[in-house]
This record gives sequence, C-alpha cells and structure tokens, in this order.
Amino acid sequence: MKKVVLNAIAAALVVLGLGSVATVSPAYAQFLCPDGKTEVDDYSQCTQFDASKIKDRDAMTTLNVVINVVIGLVGFIAVVMIIIGGISFATSQGDTAKTTKAKNTVLYGVVGLVVALLAFAIVNFVLQNVFGS
Repeated sequence: MKKVVLNAIAAALVVLGLGSVATVSPAYAQFLCPDGKTEVDDYSQCTQFDASKIKDRDAMTTLNVVINVVIGLVGFIAVVMIIIGGISFATSQGDTAKTTKAKNTVLYGVVGLVVALLAFAIVNFVLQNVFGS
C-alpha cells in the first residue's frame, strides 16, 4: 500500500510539473489600444490615447485575473480531492468505513469542481456584460 501511495504522489508531481511548464508565457509585452483592435508596444502609440480609460480597464482586467486565479485554485483543489478519494477508494480493501469515506471525498470533490466551474462562468458573464471588461 505504501508503494501505491508513493507512486500516486510521484505521478501527481510529474503532472503538476508538466502543467507548470505548459503555462509559461512569452516574455514580450503587447498592449491593446482602447479601440480594442490595435496592438502596440506602448499605450502612447495608440491614436486615441486616453489614460483614464486605460487605468479603468487595467483595474477591471486585474480584478478579472485575480478572481479567475482564485476560482482556478478552488477547481484545482477539487480535482486533487477527487484523485485522493479515488486512491483511497482503490486502497480501501473492502473496509466499509474507508469505502464510504472515499466515496464522500470523491462526491465532495465533484461538487466543489461543479461549484468552481459555475462560479467561473458567472463571474466572467457578469464582468463581460455588466462592466464590459
């Protein structure tokens, strides 16, 4: 059983490592002008440069990113709980108490994942339609 748990932890670390490498973004910076169409290296290159609109847009963009990161972390934790529940279920060896606990862990993980996905959809819908971000 100890070997199974260690292998599961090693597999999870490999998956997490590959996930972090896959999300690396390029090092250059491109900005979108307030018209929503023109990409430039600096905001001053926009034809209709208005600093107040850019500050508001940056605040909404920052808020959107923060909320999405928090919701993403909740979703990640929910997926980890599903995996832990699955491993517990596989290693319960027919013990009724362990099996029930593992099933509840998977169930709560799935509920958490659904809540995170719905929260992501609702937050993005509200930010896009109400604030025009």
